[in-house]
Amino acid sequence: MEKRALLAALLMAALLVIYQTFFFPAPQEAPTQKAPAPPPPAAVAPPPAPPQPGAAPAPPAAPMPAAPAVPRPEAPRPPQRLATAEAPLYRAVVSSEGGKLQELVLRYRGEKAMILVGDLGPGGLIVAPDVSQPGEAVPMTLSAEQLSVRPERPSADLVLTGQADGLRVRQTLRFHSEGYAIDVLLRVENPGPAPRTIAVSLPWLTRQAWRGLTEKFQGQQPTEIVWSAGGNVERIEDLATAINQTRDGEWIAMGSVWYLAAFVPQTSGFKLVAWSEGKPPEPKNGDKAPAGRASIAVRATPTIAPGGAWEGRVVLYAGPKEYERLRALGLQETINFGGFPVPRKWGGLPMEWFGVPILLLMNWVYRYVGNYGIAIILLTVVSKVLFYPLTVKSMRSMKAMQALQPQANALKNKYKDDPEKAKKETMELYRKHGANPLGGCLPMVAQVPIFYALYLALSVSVDLQNAAFLCFGRLFGVDLWICDLAAQDPTYVLPILMGVTMFVQQKMTPTVGDPRQAKMMLIIMPGFFTLMFLNLPSGLVLYWSVSNVLQIVQQWYMNRPRPGRAKREAKDAGRS
Repeated sequence: MEKRALLAALLMAALLVIYQTFFFPAPQEAPTQKAPAPPPPAAVAPPPAPPQPGAAPAPPAAPMPAAPAVPRPEAPRPPQRLATAEAPLYRAVVSSEGGKLQELVLRYRGEKAMILVGDLGPGGLIVAPDVSQPGEAVPMTLSAEQLSVRPERPSADLVLTGQADGLRVRQTLRFHSEGYAIDVLLRVENPGPAPRTIAVSLPWLTRQAWRGLTEKFQGQQPTEIVWSAGGNVERIEDLATAINQTRDGEWIAMGSVWYLAAFVPQTSGFKLVAWSEGKPPEPKNGDKAPAGRASIAVRATPTIAPGGAWEGRVVLYAGPKEYERLRALGLQETINFGGFPVPRKWGGLPMEWFGVPILLLMNWVYRYVGNYGIAIILLTVVSKVLFYPLTVKSMRSMKAMQALQPQANALKNKYKDDPEKAKKETMELYRKHGANPLGGCLPMVAQVPIFYALYLALSVSVDLQNAAFLCFGRLFGVDLWICDLAAQDPTYVLPILMGVTMFVQQKMTPTVGDPRQAKMMLIIMPGFFTLMFLNLPSGLVLYWSVSNVLQIVQQWYMNRPRPGRAKREAKDAGRS
């Protein structure tokens, strides 16, 4: 009976093992199971017989072989905890996973999100205990769950502590009440008996393409990587290109036209890293194209002696591209003013030479008038006043050329079979009457870089975002009228007014050349510019419209009939 019970128990155990192995593979996470059935009663061994008197004692039983060592399972990562930092200019939510920013919402002309979980934002503090191994975000504990900075308390520290393969890691995030910069102070201690060479990095990641995502992140979507290495600023304006570069330098940033995320190392030993997957493969069978990734980072690889420690400090800036704030951190060259298109052999003309003074002047005027629309108007008036002498010289030269146009046409008809003779006689006519054919062009050429710089300054100025000029509220979801100088006019009234002023300006300008071509351009140019300006920012359209109105006033003033005017204009044209 006992043999049958033992055989049945063995067969049941074997069947259970075979079933679990082949028909019920163990899941990744053990499910909740019912309590196991009690095992069958085992046969009881008879008690050992007492030793006989005089018999030799039995030898001790041989020890059982030790069971093989079972690897200790890794300790589970602690659950994520969050801490909130409130500042006048932003709200930040910090995760215990490497101290990464889970949220960062700027309070800048409304609320602007700088982080989109999974698509845009920092990766936290990454520590690799060995430079040959990939690192991971360090799980840490938070010193507080709520922080607040304000003018009476200008800064506050959030301390995070954790361990990575025996290393003690501490990260301090210092928030400030004035500005968008966050100080990141790092300390890694090596309590072990041997030196350790580690890798410490702080990354910021983004998507390569943003098509199809919500418009709420339109202004904050990074479109370029830029860094300063050895004082030279380099840009990568296509994130879909494959990038894997490591440089020694002063800072590295990722930004859009108006917003920026940048790392500025404050201690030596950090390298700048720019990385991108390259263009993702084309989707197949109508599937959605995968979103490629690009990132920037600062990375240090210190060797820490036994019982020693390594410390580093980095400034993280995530905020608007306000020139003064960027200049305080040395990041002002992240604003891309471009260069004026001159022949390459002459070298580029850096437009920041003109754009920066104009931008600073506009902000200075704004401090007194409190409206960027009025500041743009005043800035346009100042530029017109400064170039008024050149404008007068140009207009007088054009009027002189217009007065001589009938005689020039007669010479062309007279010598139509000899173009060289016609050209020579025409130039002699201009010389005799003191008219300069280039007098109407050269003064305008001198103004082009300034006008172009003003155009660029208004294009890249984040100060205009959500800045109202004449805003009367909203009706059926449409702004009435200009409630955002950085956005197009939703009513299209301002671009149409600009086209009308351009038509009037051309109508009043002296005509030089073929009258039929002049009439054609009178219609084509205003129409072309109106279509081009329909979707441009209202601030640019406002500047161009005001410039046209001032040009009309100048032209009207010069066209007034006054005695002796013709002789004076001929004299002025001759001097030019």
